[in-house]
Formats: sequence, structure tokens, C-alpha cells
Amino acid sequence: MNYAVIFAGGMGQRMGNAAVPKQFLLVHSKPIIVHTIEHFQKASCIDAIVVVCLYDYLEYMKSLLSQYGLDKVVSVVSGGNCGQQSIFFGLKELERLYGVHENDIVLIHDGVRPLINEDLIQANVDCVKQNGSSVTVSKAIETIVLLNEASTVDKVMDRQYCNVAKAPQAFYLKDILSCHLQAIRQKKFDFIDSAMLMQHYGYKIHTVLSHNENLKITTPLDYYLFKAILEAKENEQLGLR
Repeated sequence: MNYAVIFAGGMGQRMGNAAVPKQFLLVHSKPIIVHTIEHFQKASCIDAIVVVCLYDYLEYMKSLLSQYGLDKVVSVVSGGNCGQQSIFFGLKELERLYGVHENDIVLIHDGVRPLINEDLIQANVDCVKQNGSSVTVSKAIETIVLLNEASTVDKVMDRQYCNVAKAPQAFYLKDILSCHLQAIRQKKFDFIDSAMLMQHYGYKIHTVLSHNENLKITTPLDYYLFKAILEAKENEQLGLR
């Protein structure tokens, strides 16, 4: 089985004075989280989806599933105190519903990263089957510098080796669950993402290349960029370029 855990638990504080969390902001009269889930709903390689959501928005999220026909979503669960804990809750829900089997694969994705497609989802599944892990990345298009404690440049990185980690990130369910349990036992809750968690516990991380427009909607600028990209895609389909 191939699963997706979609994390939609953030408050979106960097969105300024938005009246609702960023994942529920409307773009073309549809919440961003719905735009995101629809890609996994349509992907033939995905069997079931768990959404991790803010507690106060659980019922609203469930109503969206019915409204938009997102029947691959088998459960909506409340998030935890941090992203790492919230993802663990989603993984545990998959274990509760289906058990954990040798070749089960799970894709972990941000609810506010809606500019993906079925090809990218399939590529992550294929990479896990071939290599045991998969992290979506995009090429760095600007120079990366490392700063020291004095906030001066310590090193200018060679751009050809620099990539930006994105999502989906995919693993065998048994492996990512095992790493989360180790982190809980060791009281380590500061991992930035699942790739960092897996690498810390000895797994080699393989990559799938994505386009740069696979953005995470974090700031108002990201929101307006998503709207513009979506409109450009729709105009292209209509032959209005």
C-alpha cells in the first residue's frame, strides 16, 4: 500500500493578519489544503490519505472532504505540539487503520504546498522502491552562503551542489515509524523535517528533482505567487497565453 500523510497543522503566523490559518485561505474559491489534497486524490499510486489538522478545524476539514469528494482521505487527526509530533500522529493513525507491512510506503507532504503533480508523486514512490527513501528537491538558483557566529560569511557554497529540500518526502512506513519512536525515547523533538530525522538515525537519503515553483505557502508573497501561477496555468490550458 502507498499512503500519504498531509500535514495541515500550522497557524500560519507569517501570513500576517489572515483571518484563518493559511491552509484554509481561498484561492479561486477553494481552500489551499483542498488544492493540495486533490493531487493525491487523483494519483493512481496513492491508496489512502491521512490529514493532520489543527484541533479547532477538524470538523471544518471533514466538511471539505465531503464537499470536494476527497474520498481517499480515510482519517483526519489532530496535530501535536510541533510538526514532528504531528507527523508522528498521522503515521500512527495509518498503523492503527492498516497495520505496518514490509513494503508499505508513505509520502509526507505539506498541506500548503499545492503546486505538485501526479508525476512527482509517482517519482517519489518509485525512488523509495529503488533506494529506500525519497526527498523532493529543487536546484538552488541563487548563491548559498554559510554564516559564522559573527554573522559574516564563513563559506560560499558551490551552487552546482546546492539543492533546496521540499516535499513530498517518502519512506517505507516501518522505517519512518521506527525513527520517530527512537526520537521519542531519546526526547529529541527538534528535527526540521522527516529527511533530517531519517538521516540522523542512519538512513541514506535519496532525492527526486522537482521544479522550482513547488513552493510552500508561508508568506503573503507565496500566496500571491500561487494565485498567479494557477491563473497562468489555467490561461495556458484555455489557449490564452
